[in-house]
Amino acid sequence: MITKWSISVPGSTANLGPGFDSIGLALGLYLTLEVTLQDNWEFEHRSDHLPVKFTVEDHLVYKVATETAERYSVQLPACKVVMESELPLARGLGSSASAIVAGIEIANQVCNLQLSIEDRCRLASKIEGHPDNAAASVYGGLTIASTLPNGHLEMINDRDVDAAFAVFIPNVELKTEEARKVLPSNYDKAYAVHASANANMLTASLLIKDYERAGIFMEHDLFHEPFRANLIPNYHEIRQTAKDAGAYGTAISGAGPTVISLLSKDRIDAFVEKMKPLFPNYDIKAVHVDTKGIQVTTA
Repeated sequence: MITKWSISVPGSTANLGPGFDSIGLALGLYLTLEVTLQDNWEFEHRSDHLPVKFTVEDHLVYKVATETAERYSVQLPACKVVMESELPLARGLGSSASAIVAGIEIANQVCNLQLSIEDRCRLASKIEGHPDNAAASVYGGLTIASTLPNGHLEMINDRDVDAAFAVFIPNVELKTEEARKVLPSNYDKAYAVHASANANMLTASLLIKDYERAGIFMEHDLFHEPFRANLIPNYHEIRQTAKDAGAYGTAISGAGPTVISLLSKDRIDAFVEKMKPLFPNYDIKAVHVDTKGIQVTTA
């Protein structure tokens, strides 16, 4: 009988500009969990990026694992969960989505649900409220997804992303619900058509690997960035400085406040070294694209 599991979930960036609530990209920053069966529930956080104070009952991973077990009418056994995270909270790097994916996987493993990857992605997207971050954390690579009116999730997954990314992570939080409050409740028809065309061009450029053109459309979002820009420290300065240094494009990562730049692989290291002294209040790092998605090993 298996009593211990190791789970690794990649973080993610969402939108890449106009791909609002639809496009996700898995990043090489990880939430890792060591899960062991025991008599009582216990969580141990071993990372500065995880809360110091929490209760088991309010822990997102526990709540999602419990909800998943209830959904499939099985009893969830108690576990000790040791967690480490490279994902700062409320920074637009998919920390909540990775926790949701992890919670589903705990229930999947300890209850032997044998959920398919499609099942896990569908459930994570439903709990998260949209498929961008969740799909990327489950599948890895680039994901483009939409939920149809009947609830069916349709998705395209491309794990062959031949580009590099740099993230600018500020030492401030911006919760998604706060970032959504500044968005308009509706858009004028002509405005929405233009915004949709830009999203279409971003998607097509990414899929044909025309990253220079993708970068252009990363910077032509009309759905959310014009309204969130003032919430992001140094947003306009970072975009212009990054472009001057060779970035194809720069956009808000998810709801922010992290900003992400798209570059060719041969320029990424020099780019990061050039940006660090210019924005000393940011943690600036190169991040690779995770191509595996969630990974589980057993002891």
